[in-house]
Amino acid sequence: MTAQFPVTQVPAPRTPAPQALARAADRGPVAQPPGLHASLATQSRETVPGPQVRPARPDAAAPARYPWHLRLSWLLVLAGGLLAYVTTFVIMVLTGNPILLPTVLLVGAATIPVTVLLLAQSTRSGPVVPGRIVLVTVAASGLFGICAAGLEERVAGAVLGGASILLVGVIEESAKLVVPLIVLALAHRATRGGGLVIGIAAATGFAVLETMGYGFGALLSKGGGLGALDATLVLRGVLVPAGHVAWTGAVCAALWFLVETPHRGRGALALMVALLGAVVLHTAWDATGSPVLRIVVAAVSVGTLLTLVVLTHRSHGRRTVTTT
Repeated sequence: MTAQFPVTQVPAPRTPAPQALARAADRGPVAQPPGLHASLATQSRETVPGPQVRPARPDAAAPARYPWHLRLSWLLVLAGGLLAYVTTFVIMVLTGNPILLPTVLLVGAATIPVTVLLLAQSTRSGPVVPGRIVLVTVAASGLFGICAAGLEERVAGAVLGGASILLVGVIEESAKLVVPLIVLALAHRATRGGGLVIGIAAATGFAVLETMGYGFGALLSKGGGLGALDATLVLRGVLVPAGHVAWTGAVCAALWFLVETPHRGRGALALMVALLGAVVLHTAWDATGSPVLRIVVAAVSVGTLLTLVVLTHRSHGRRTVTTT
């Protein structure tokens, strides 16, 4: 007897009615799971050949630029200093008040050197050297340099007589380097790449006090007076960028370069050339009254100063971008 198994009837698929199809079309497309599109997009990015564009990191943003009023502080100081000098000098003449004399001397002697200092210090990416170090250098180098140079020149004059004029360049350039050497030894990390600014700061302190002394001497000299005072302050102020500021700035720039460069021979050569050039230019300026020679000295000094300012600003900009 053969066993018979029940046969299950599989129902045939039903064709949706036209009304159901119409209702489905009205409802729109079926919603996909929320993560489906993201996974497909990620998969497509991984499988598509070619360079991939990565989003920029937040910490890779360009460094903020130095505020314009700080970048142009040298111009503001120049305009304000000239206005202050003219105002105080006129008031002193009109009133005959000698109390204004120290103000006239200080403003007249400091305006141009401080302007040059701020020009070298202020860049698009910020100050080259911290301001507190600059201020300490100005004050310390001015006080020490003017006292040391005055004492040494007095001794040299007593020993050598008129020939001591040939040693003035050596004496003054050496006196102005004492404080920068201390700054280099104690704060090189904070002043990296700022040798020019430190040198200008040291020369600024020295030049301001020296010019004030010359101005006061012109006022008290025989045949002097307010006219001689004004002429001395104006002349020495205009010539400052061609004198102490340029010479000491160049020497300190070479000194910092020697410490920071891996090419010691090149750095030593640059320092020797800067020292010799500063002494020769200083001596030539003091030992001669030839206008032609002084114009040549001034042109060489100012040209060197401007070149070093441009190089310092470029170097500081590259260093700022690298550290950022």
